[in-house]
Parts: sequence; structure tokens; C-alpha cells
Amino acid sequence: MSQRNGSNRVLALSTFAFTLMFAVWLMFGVLGIPIQEEFAISDSQLAWLSSVAILNGSIWRLLLGVLADRIGGKKVTVVMLLVTSIPAYLLAHIALTYTWLLVLAFFVGFAGNLFSVGIAWNSHWFDRSRQGFALGVFGAGNVGASATKFIGPAVIATTIGGSYLGGIIPGGWRFVPALYSVLLILTAIAIQFFTPSDTKNLQASRSLSQMFIPLKYLQVWRFSFYYVVVFGAYVALASWMPKYYVSVYGLDLHNAALLTALFIFPASLLRPLGGYVSDKIGARHLMYGTFFTMLIALLFLAAPFGYIVLNTPDGAKSVLPYHLGVMPFTALLFVVGCSMGIGKAAVFKHIPEYFPNDVGAVGGLVGTLGALGGFLLPPLFVYVREWTGLPQSTFIVLFLLTFAATLWMHLAIIKMLNHASPELKKHIDHRDPQLNGV
Repeated sequence: MSQRNGSNRVLALSTFAFTLMFAVWLMFGVLGIPIQEEFAISDSQLAWLSSVAILNGSIWRLLLGVLADRIGGKKVTVVMLLVTSIPAYLLAHIALTYTWLLVLAFFVGFAGNLFSVGIAWNSHWFDRSRQGFALGVFGAGNVGASATKFIGPAVIATTIGGSYLGGIIPGGWRFVPALYSVLLILTAIAIQFFTPSDTKNLQASRSLSQMFIPLKYLQVWRFSFYYVVVFGAYVALASWMPKYYVSVYGLDLHNAALLTALFIFPASLLRPLGGYVSDKIGARHLMYGTFFTMLIALLFLAAPFGYIVLNTPDGAKSVLPYHLGVMPFTALLFVVGCSMGIGKAAVFKHIPEYFPNDVGAVGGLVGTLGALGGFLLPPLFVYVREWTGLPQSTFIVLFLLTFAATLWMHLAIIKMLNHASPELKKHIDHRDPQLNGV
């Protein structure tokens, strides 16, 4: 498969569409604060508001990825943009209760499913030597999570009580979903008229049962667990960190959103770099670096303050007290974001390498389970915090999750090496002198 004419237009417009849809998907990370004040809902209710959007952005990825392989990513993308614009518009214009907020948040969350469609679409337009980079560029659309973080607080504050475009766009927090609904429609029109049609590499002749065959391999599920760590946790933190900064550090919404964006940007924009490096050194080596870096940073985030107790003849003494202020905390979160951005590309580099004819199905499953992690983690953060009384329990959960993924990856690789070279294992077990110094 060679790079085809029009591939750059596909990559550019699909990436813009994904950026917009990602912004729509995670907009409750910022909108949740004024919504909580207006509707007087609890932290747990707020967490579920974000989580139901994440849920619906997860459950259709497998089906839509397969559909993109069968009929073309362009058609699926256009329909998804138009469908998502409807609940976004309704969210801004109808009288709401908490129940209606949950319902519309769920339907708006459909936006999150575009990822598996875009992965399948772009993989058809680039050869293997450039797939890692191309898919990394597309995946950088995760930066859309920053869009609402940057524009949301200022827009909400300056448009309260206003109305624009003849009432199409109301003021306050409702301005954001109304604006997004208009942009979704315009983007669908642009893709329809400015990208080439999908006429090659479609798999309409294959039955659905054939397209789902790769899902029986444990390897696919292992990749999915990696993606829970580098993407599901990213989604959860992107929606949860504004609330964390407000409640733990006492910041206002504007500053909390900006500091959260410092985590989101590297977690998104470094994805092309991760794809490029994966093309050069291989995804496995990059995953090791990703997980080990995350473990070190998360260890400090999970223990943001403390001291050492020494038993002396005069009794116990506390020495070397430390405390992570806002800036050290943000710096470590930035490191986690960098690692996640690179790691996300490394995970998806595996898929066209191992399953070149089933990118839609495998990418859909990996994306689905990764995003489901983003659905389950915010409520888990709340419940573990209530159980322990520790705000930093958020990062204890993520440390344990990352450690489990690292251990599974390492054991799987050791098993593959032993299977590929059993004679080498025998030499090592018997301390072969020829291997001294290895």
C-alpha cells in the first residue's frame, strides 16, 4: 500500500474533526463547575455527568471502526459530526433538570467514538513506513480537550445573559455547546466536499464475523489495557483535574482550567513524536520508557507531602518534611502528560503492524476499552477519596494501574522471548560461560 493522492487532505480534515469532537466529548470537565453551581448537584453527581459522556464515547468504537473499514471513514465521519450536533444544540436551548443533563451528556458523548473511525480511515491512506507518524498526527486531536479549558471560563464569564446569532447561541455556559453544534455542521460540510472518496482498501466483501476474528487474541486485550493507562487515565484526568485544583488547591476555575491544559497539551501534541519514534525504534521499547516514567511521576503525586520519622534516644523526630505546591504538582502532572502522549502513539503503532487487515476492529476494541477506563475512573476517584479521605488517592489508583500494565507487558515479553529462543534460556539457567558479561 502506498501513500495515495489526497492523503494529506484526509489527514488534515480528519484531525480537525477529531479535535473538535474531542472538545465536545470532554467539555463537561469545565462546564461541570458552573453546572454544579446552577443545579446544586454533588461531587458524585458531577462525576457521573462527565462519566456518562465518556461512556457513550466508548461503547460504539468497535462497531464504528469496523463500519469505517467496510464503507469508508469519510461517510462515517460526516454522519457522526451531524448526529453529535443535535444533542449539543439541545443542551444549550432546552429547559434542563439533572436527569435531562445526564441524558444529553450521554448523547453528546457520542463524539468520542470518532477516534476509531479516524484511525481506520487514515491507515488506508498511508503506507506502513509513515503510518506511525500519520496516526500520531491524527491522535494529536486529543488536544481538543484543551479547547474548552482555554475558551470556556472566559466565554462563560463574558457572555452571561447574552444571546448571539439571533438566539442560535445563548450566553453563559450554554454558549459553548451551542457554538460547538454550529462548528460540527460546518466541519461535516467541509469533509464532504474537500476530501476524496474512499474507493480502495474497503472490506465490504468480508463478513462481520471474519472482521471480529482478531479479537480472540489475548494480545489485543493486552494492548487495550495499555490504552486504559495512557488514554483512559488521560481522559479521566482531563475531566477531573479542574475540580481537583479547585477543591485541593483553592484555585478559581480559570486558573484551574489553564493548569489542566498544561497536562492536556503534551498528552496530545507529543503523539506525533511518539508515532515517529515508534517508527524508528519500535513500539515495545517506547512503551517501557512510557510506563517507567509514569510510575516515577505518579509515585510522587500519590505522596505529595510527608516526612521521615527517626527514632532517637530523645524520642521520635520528624525530619525532611516536604510538600508539593501547585507548581511542583503541575510539573509532575506535565511529565505524566508527556508520557501519555507518547505512549498513546506507541500503543496504536502495534495495531497496523500486527493486524494490518483489521485496523478498524482491533483499533475499535482498543479504543473502546481505553475510553471505558476514562468512564470508570472519575467515579472511582470520588469513591476512593471518600473511603480514604485522601485527595491524592486519585494518583494512588493510577500508580497501581500503571504498575499492573507494566508487569503484564514485561511478563508477556519474557514469555515471547523464551518461546522464540528456548535454548538461550537453557544457557542462562546453567550459567553458560560464553554469556559472561551479557
